[in-house]
Amino acid sequence: MPQPDQSRDDHPQDGGQEELAALRARVLALEAAAAARPPRRHRTRSLLGAVLIVLGCVLAPLGILASWTSDIAGDTDRYVTTVAPLASDPDVQAAVANRVTGAVMEHIDLPALLEDAAPDQRPLLEKALGRLGGSLEGALSSFVREKAQEVVASDAFGTVWTDANRAIHTSLVRALTGSEEGAVRIKNDSVTLDLAPVIEQVRQRLVQSGLEAAKKIPEIHTDFTLLQSEDIGRARTGFRLLQLAGAWLPVLAVLLAAGGVLLRARRRRALIAAALGFAAAALLLGTALTVFRTVYLNALPDTVSQAAAGSVYDAMVHLLRLAVRTVAVLGVVVALAAWLTGPGRGAGAVRAVWHSGITATRGTADRLGLRTGPVGPFVHRHRTATTWTLVAAAVVAYAVWPHPTGWVVVGFALALLLALAVAQFLAEEPEA
Repeated sequence: MPQPDQSRDDHPQDGGQEELAALRARVLALEAAAAARPPRRHRTRSLLGAVLIVLGCVLAPLGILASWTSDIAGDTDRYVTTVAPLASDPDVQAAVANRVTGAVMEHIDLPALLEDAAPDQRPLLEKALGRLGGSLEGALSSFVREKAQEVVASDAFGTVWTDANRAIHTSLVRALTGSEEGAVRIKNDSVTLDLAPVIEQVRQRLVQSGLEAAKKIPEIHTDFTLLQSEDIGRARTGFRLLQLAGAWLPVLAVLLAAGGVLLRARRRRALIAAALGFAAAALLLGTALTVFRTVYLNALPDTVSQAAAGSVYDAMVHLLRLAVRTVAVLGVVVALAAWLTGPGRGAGAVRAVWHSGITATRGTADRLGLRTGPVGPFVHRHRTATTWTLVAAAVVAYAVWPHPTGWVVVGFALALLLALAVAQFLAEEPEA
């Protein structure tokens, strides 16, 4: 009797199993896709978070400018420290000497100078002055400039420069905010400094050198240009706005970025993006300062010394450049810290090397008989709290540090790494 063909029954069963497996795979794929796609509410929050991070990065350069403006306008000692080196700058000294020489020569009467000398001494006087240069006027101008150079190169000029800048700090702020009072003032789109005290010292040296005609020089007020631009009015308005912003604008930028990070679904990536965005914004401001320096110097008239103007510009924005470097370094450090604590393969490899190095060091200490006593088990039980305490201490120390620099940020980061390494070394597991 022929047996039924079993293969006909097996094929439908195999086909059903394959179809069922395909359906299950399809269901799993759909579930995975649904899990990967965030709900609409999460997408809205992530979009809002991205907007806040971008706003924080945009406000970061303005916050740096506001902080610099607050330092210049509100801290006299810091301002004096900034401009004091200009007294020994060769370009500034040369420009001041030239300006003083021109002002003095306008008030020296050459005929009166010769009349004061005895008739038999006039040819000798003309001959002596002629040795200093071609014409009599040129020789006298060289003589006056020599005395002016002696004054501006002396320690007395440095003292006068520092004391004057300390006294006129309020006047400078008034000049940049629109007032026309004080020794520093805005005149013809320029911020100028009165050189009358320097001219008086030059006059006294000329008299001491035997130039009696210098006694007839009256009190001379002449201007030395500190800053000059056709857009000084708008710059003054911007300075005033930044001064009003004060210290809250940098805080607002940080708060916006922090709020954006908290709203994002992947907060670690958002923190890395925000930190690098702040660093990029700071570097963009630094580049703008360099470009503006070239544009500003090229726009100066021929009567202004570009070398001296460049020195003054560099001195005034020195603190601003330090702030730019600080924010850039801080952004890179924060981004690097967020990446190293993440789940990435590269970060995991770095952490593995870190842990293995500390474990090997602790093993060597154990073999040498070094024990942590009750400290090790205590730190091990509270290792999470210890880590966050060290991080909080580093953040507080940076916040209270007066005017931190990029090197200060690097120093705090290295100190925090050392403290974490010591804590992990001490976190010995208690014996059973």
